[in-house]
Amino acid sequence: MRIVYSGNVQGVGFRYTAKRTAEGYEVTGVVRNLPDGRVELVAEGARAELEAFRQGIRENGLEHFIRKEELGWSEAENSFRGFEIVR
Repeated sequence: MRIVYSGNVQGVGFRYTAKRTAEGYEVTGVVRNLPDGRVELVAEGARAELEAFRQGIRENGLEHFIRKEELGWSEAENSFRGFEIVR
């Protein structure tokens, strides 16, 4: 799952909240700020876990910062260990 979030998503603890939220789900991946002010999240796991994780991000106080969510799906590459913030 790849999501690019737009809105007031940088400088508000978005990446840290996403990482903390990931701890409650069986997902791996990364979250990073993009140069244009958006935040990119890439996660792997079972589809149901990913959907729940996506909803969990919104429910953990980030929903009001998100103006737009660009969601895409692709096959997992099993290239992540844990869930990390990339700088």
